[in-house]
Amino acid sequence: MKFEVTILGSSSATPVFNRNPTAQLLNCNEKFYLIDCGEGTQQQMIRFGIKASKIDAAFISHLHGDHYFGLIGMLSTMHLNGRIKPFQLFAPAPLLEILEMQFKYSDTHLRFDIAFTAIEADVSRVIFENQDMSVETIVLNHRIPTTGFKFTEKKRLRKVLVEKLEADHIPQEYYQLLKKGLDLTLPGGRIILNADYTIDSDTPKSYCYCSDTLADGSYLNSLTNCTLLYHEATFLHELLERANMTHHTTALQAGEVAKTVNADKLVIGHFSSRYKTLIPLLEEAESVFPNTELALEGVTFTI
Repeated sequence: MKFEVTILGSSSATPVFNRNPTAQLLNCNEKFYLIDCGEGTQQQMIRFGIKASKIDAAFISHLHGDHYFGLIGMLSTMHLNGRIKPFQLFAPAPLLEILEMQFKYSDTHLRFDIAFTAIEADVSRVIFENQDMSVETIVLNHRIPTTGFKFTEKKRLRKVLVEKLEADHIPQEYYQLLKKGLDLTLPGGRIILNADYTIDSDTPKSYCYCSDTLADGSYLNSLTNCTLLYHEATFLHELLERANMTHHTTALQAGEVAKTVNADKLVIGHFSSRYKTLIPLLEEAESVFPNTELALEGVTFTI
């Protein structure tokens, strides 16, 4: 099953040359989900060959503009392009009022429904689930209510040992039952033990998305053993005082978080516009967590 994330924007509060505000696209089994939607997200999707019509849901972490200012334009474009299928939106409750006011005063009547789910930044809870994955909120500590998101694959069925099944002349119509972990009794009384003909499927993978937050350790339990961790790294550690004042994280702290939660891989982003080159941020995170990469726009990370 495909499980990957593409970076559309990696800047913080203001866009800079070659860096747009935060936005990411998650592909889970060829179903597409937008994570935050900063200004310019539509242009980034065009640039990287992503069709907005394929996106059926968006998750908005909080209501600072660099995380949602692109949403109104994207929804308007979907309307103009004739979209009729519903769009799921998971976001802080006030965003619905913002959208309704915008569409009211522009006299826009969307051709499609927005299925809006208000998310609370109080405790972690599952807000979305289908046959492929579940999505759980991660309560973060920012200047306004903010959540990250944990995307976790569903456990797959057991894998059947086809060559062994064929060698023992077990009919294919029993394979699906074996995948479900069942022992079988065939006509005639022959007993087929599941453990002899199947192996367990892979451990489900997870993607944790931590947008703006103070690195206070309060959210670490939600990140434990994640496969891929995206964590904001707005500043170098020499600006720790500034990071604390604005409820942001330094690159060094992001590396420490990844190490503490035993993540497989760390991707850092949400870079301050003061940094024209990002190598110092990467090197700082790598000093404590070597398996770190930059959230460069257009790069796709396999989870």
